[in-house]
Amino acid sequence: MADVDVQVQYTTTERKTRKVKKTSKRRESKDGEVTVTEVEQTNTTNNDDGGEYTKAMNKDWHSGHFCCWQCDESLTGQRYVLRDEHPYCIKCYESVFANGCEECNKIIGIDSKDLSYKDKHWHEACFLCAKCRVSLVDKQFGSKLDKIYCGNCYDAQFASRCDGCGEVFRAGTKKMEYKTRQWHEKCFCCVVCKNPIGTKSFIPREQEIYCAGCYEDKFATRCVKCNKIITQGGVTYKNEPWHRECFTCTNCNTSLAGQRFTSRDEKPYCAECFGELFAKRCTSCTKPITGIGGTRFISFEDRHWHNDCFICAQCKTSLVGKGFITDGQDIICPECAKQKLM
Repeated sequence: MADVDVQVQYTTTERKTRKVKKTSKRRESKDGEVTVTEVEQTNTTNNDDGGEYTKAMNKDWHSGHFCCWQCDESLTGQRYVLRDEHPYCIKCYESVFANGCEECNKIIGIDSKDLSYKDKHWHEACFLCAKCRVSLVDKQFGSKLDKIYCGNCYDAQFASRCDGCGEVFRAGTKKMEYKTRQWHEKCFCCVVCKNPIGTKSFIPREQEIYCAGCYEDKFATRCVKCNKIITQGGVTYKNEPWHRECFTCTNCNTSLAGQRFTSRDEKPYCAECFGELFAKRCTSCTKPITGIGGTRFISFEDRHWHNDCFICAQCKTSLVGKGFITDGQDIICPECAKQKLM
């Protein structure tokens, strides 16, 4: 309510005397507190007017002139309320200015404490939790859908809950949020080691939260050679991951990343080492026939040739896809064979 002065004036008729009488004066502030002071009332019949007068609002009034600003009824000897420097009788003041109680819908009179919240007002006795009806005077409360609730009822019905422990978030509690989920600070921890994540990095996986260390231990890709985590790059061979620097020739340890290679017994070899160690050798040039890169070769009995080396020993004509005749360790074309027999 606005600042008001609640004053009580009494007038009496005295003959040939002058009397000063103390009467009560009450002031109600915005927060509902009321203080009581004293106001003077003077009665005399020995003045020039020969009548009574009232002292109010630091002024002297003929008794019939000190009236309610609203209804014009005399306030002499009556309680009144001062608003905007105008006096009102109690009835007019409460009718025009007093607030209505949200709970009981009755006027909150000047003798009652007016409790307000968001432009709504209650009698002190009506300021109750909408659910359990406990008094909310001098207690924490919450508001939802134009109703007020005590802390416990509000939390039970409306407060958000931790995805970790299921408990509500109390006022002032620190909340950790990720996407649509939320946790108490102590509940936001790694599912494996149970250490709080805090402000450290974390990795979500299938509704679970992992610290970086535990996630790497459990899910990170590891090199099949050194068993260490592959953080970037890497090479896949036979559906197995390798560090680029670990994917080397089994024989000479030359890096095979981005290079041609082949394997034997599930082990990788560079082309040179594979040829030297395992490849057939060309009967003509004695160099290994690796088959890498689509290299074609010819086999006959227990001898082998590169396609380019499979030529007539006499005329050097390629014999690939043609008939040929063996002549000891040599192969020759039919024409050269005829000439040799003549």
